[in-house]
Amino acid sequence: MGVETEATEVWGAGIEAALRAAAPALVPTPGREWAGLLAIRGRNAVLVTPDLALVYVPLTELAYALCAEHGGPHREGIDRLLDGCAIAPRRRERARDAMLRERLRNTLVATVWPLRTPPGASFRRQLADAGLFRRAGTLAAAHLTEYFLWIAAWNILGSQVLAGRLDLGWLAAWALALATMVPCRLWTTLTQGAITISGAGLLRQRLLDGALQLNPEEMRHEGAGRFLSRAIETESIDSLALSGAVLCALAGVELLLAACVLFAGAAGALHVLVLAVWTAAVLALAWRYYRLRAEWTTARLSMTHEMVERMTGHRTRLAQEPSAEWHLAEDQAMQQYLALSLRMDRMSARLSGLAPRGWLLAGIAALVPAFLGEQSSPGALAVSLGGVLLGWQAFRRFAAGVPSLAGAAIAWHQAAPIFRASARSLQERSVSPAAASSLVPAAVPVVNAREVTFGYADRERRILNGIDLEIQRGDWILLEGESGGGKSTLVSLLSGLREPDSGLLLAGGLDHRTLGCRAWRRRVAAAPQNHENHVLGAPLAFNLLMGRMWPAGDPEIGEATQICRELGLGPLLGRMPGGIMQMVGETGWQLSQGERSRVFLARALLQNPELVVLDESFASLDPETTRQCLECVLRRANALLVVAHP
Repeated sequence: MGVETEATEVWGAGIEAALRAAAPALVPTPGREWAGLLAIRGRNAVLVTPDLALVYVPLTELAYALCAEHGGPHREGIDRLLDGCAIAPRRRERARDAMLRERLRNTLVATVWPLRTPPGASFRRQLADAGLFRRAGTLAAAHLTEYFLWIAAWNILGSQVLAGRLDLGWLAAWALALATMVPCRLWTTLTQGAITISGAGLLRQRLLDGALQLNPEEMRHEGAGRFLSRAIETESIDSLALSGAVLCALAGVELLLAACVLFAGAAGALHVLVLAVWTAAVLALAWRYYRLRAEWTTARLSMTHEMVERMTGHRTRLAQEPSAEWHLAEDQAMQQYLALSLRMDRMSARLSGLAPRGWLLAGIAALVPAFLGEQSSPGALAVSLGGVLLGWQAFRRFAAGVPSLAGAAIAWHQAAPIFRASARSLQERSVSPAAASSLVPAAVPVVNAREVTFGYADRERRILNGIDLEIQRGDWILLEGESGGGKSTLVSLLSGLREPDSGLLLAGGLDHRTLGCRAWRRRVAAAPQNHENHVLGAPLAFNLLMGRMWPAGDPEIGEATQICRELGLGPLLGRMPGGIMQMVGETGWQLSQGERSRVFLARALLQNPELVVLDESFASLDPETTRQCLECVLRRANALLVVAHP
């Protein structure tokens, strides 16, 4: 369908604001049916009924209907209270609604399903759905109106001053044109801010989704420093692109208007020719600035990468590198960076200073012959002067927007792979758990591999060559092998993180493309090695149930607590002040290596998969804890594959 949805809880407090934020969405109705909340227009909600009819309902009535089921126990008490108060009948209904919502402030009144365009969908479609093209049209219209008023004001004032007279009627028209420019400028600024904020949100959402879609092979050669430098560079791409694009687009509109105004002025085609030549010169300066900024950015990102890598390997440097050579490479990089910074700053100064001021001199110089002649009227001279000033403002705006636009264009080279990776989620078929279960025939292997091969692009030898494997429900398999033998690679294939180069790999009789990533990973859950697994800065319950359901209900929290106790994490839960809801991670409660391993075990088991794959999950545990965890895993796993060193 090209949409995605996720359950959103609506509480009694702020229910109208929640409905406004959720639209378009599916909302429950009192008759146990669902209606489509298409939009909120003013104080009315536009609903689509099951028979596809459009119904306009006051938003307050929709909110009251959603609260009706939970408000029964409170209505009688509220009515008795209002009966004893001298409240006018026309205000009684409003007072009852307000009191009912206050009573239901902390009550879950409904669950709605907002409908959203997936982040991987066409970005043009996302911009259109967000109304940004319509807002861009409004911005252009307001901007053009403002400049037409500005030109008219200059024409009126210039013709009066140069003619040597000042008529009160024309003076009033000039003041009216200036006053009308104020709301136009206000509307332009507000619309520009709305476009920037909405566009930035969509772009960040797309980049985040794309980062989650990247394959391990696309990141394994980056290194922490290079990946950090890429993340830093793409962090501000939205603000740079939108601010620079808006400024340069407005400058382009102003240049076109300036050309039209100059052509209608005293110097005519000569003035337009001078404007075209100067525009070409300014574009050449902007291109030179872009090249210098690209070199400067490359040097800066290289310094970031080298700094992180040297911090990571600082012990090796202390042991093997002479102390006199510790900072030679950093000094050379700093000198190169300083030289590039000076060159770029000089070019930026030339662009920002020469582009507008040079045009002002060239424009006025081109106007001198017409000014000295006797055929030019005062009105035509005033129009030409206004065109020169309009061009000056366009070049000034363009010079201000070029640094941001150049920075965004350079950052795009870093962000483009992440942006394009977001579309991969739409190329894969996603099957719901119920549909996947109905597609899987009875009595088929949980996982079946035939002649599976896999190799890394930078290695000539294949890591896996002709692998045959069949895992049935109830199987317990121990896989042993030396380091570098391909055990973790096989785990990544079975868990769906990688796809084989050739051969047949099935989960429940269906291949990866038929099931899709989500359905595959619901059937096969893996606990990778500790250095490839993570504890996020969130409650422990979230880290346990992130692969199952969040927000979690009481049954899920209870099951997670029980599994933690079976894995020997009961004393840990007793020590933590918040219990299973205690914050953990980098800024929370610090877990030991063994505790982290058991959290990863519990996370895999709580997904209730058909197959659990554990990659050296018991390596950091003592024998007694290993026995306790193994008993829990064997008791709960439908099928089990354990990878270990011999």
